[in-house]
Order: sequence, then structure tokens, then C-alpha cells
Amino acid sequence: MSGHAPVTARLCAEEVRERVAALPDPELPVIGLGDLGVVHSVAPGADGVLEVEIIPTYLGCPALPEITAVVREVLTACGHPDGRVRHVLTPAWTTDRITPEGRRALAAHGIAPPVSPAPDGPVPVALGAVPCPHCGSTATRPHSDFGPSRCQSVLWCTACREPFPHLTALGGTP
Repeated sequence: MSGHAPVTARLCAEEVRERVAALPDPELPVIGLGDLGVVHSVAPGADGVLEVEIIPTYLGCPALPEITAVVREVLTACGHPDGRVRHVLTPAWTTDRITPEGRRALAAHGIAPPVSPAPDGPVPVALGAVPCPHCGSTATRPHSDFGPSRCQSVLWCTACREPFPHLTALGGTP
């Protein structure tokens, strides 16, 4: 007995995608990779081998090796031990890729998600545009550019006087 679970069948690309999307982000475990918007595609490559394309949240993301390892484990468990994980830079990841469910999960765990602008409206850039996940006040101010991970800063709510992490906006959102 090798200690590995036997593979009974190869799962299709959509089933593999669902399993990969459900994996928690190593730095933000309250959100899955799918809701974070980093799973670009799951499809057979030109040679027929299943490939999972991951969009890094930014260059040099320290979580990429761990994400790659757990995605490879999913590929193997789904009957694709020869599957590949590729990091793609196009399209670039932006905070616009975070799903509404992902934004709710971040807020529910005290992490302020980036503010989404109205589809046709201006992009808010003033201080106080980020609501406090504790009390909902927009009377928030920067506290530190350095948060619990490289992709987060810390804001301070002047209403409830609580600090909170804020997922740094990249792309079209503030």
C-alpha cells in the first residue's frame, strides 16, 4: 500500500475547476481561490494534459508556491497526476475579479474589501471611502501601509476606534 488514495476516475475540467475554486487562499483563508478571482481557466492544453491557470494577485506573491502545491494535489486527487499549474500574467489580476460572495466573506471576517465603483460612476478616491467592517462607518483613515500580508494595509475607524485590515485595491478600483 503506497499511502495514496486510489484514483477511480478522471474528473472533467469543470469538476476540477470547482474543487480548485473552493481551495482557501493561504494568506486570506476566509476566501476561496475562485471568489478571489485568481483561477483563470481549467482546460486541456494543446497536448491534452489538463492545465490550471492561476493569475497571481501581484508579482512576487509569496503564496504562489503554496497555491501551486495544493492545486497539484487537487489535480492528482481528481485523476490528473500529470496535470499542470501555470501562472499567467495576462489578463492581469485586479480587485475587480473578487466576486460579490468573496467581498462579503472578507467583510464578515473583519477585512475591508476594496470599494467597487458604480458601473457608470466615478471612482471614489477620497479618504473615508472604505467602510469599517465592524461598524459600517466611512469615517476611516490610513493607519499603516503594512498589514497582515503584503496585499493588505491597515485602516483605522474614527467612529468605533477599531483598526482593521484592508485588501489593497489593484486595477480599476480604489
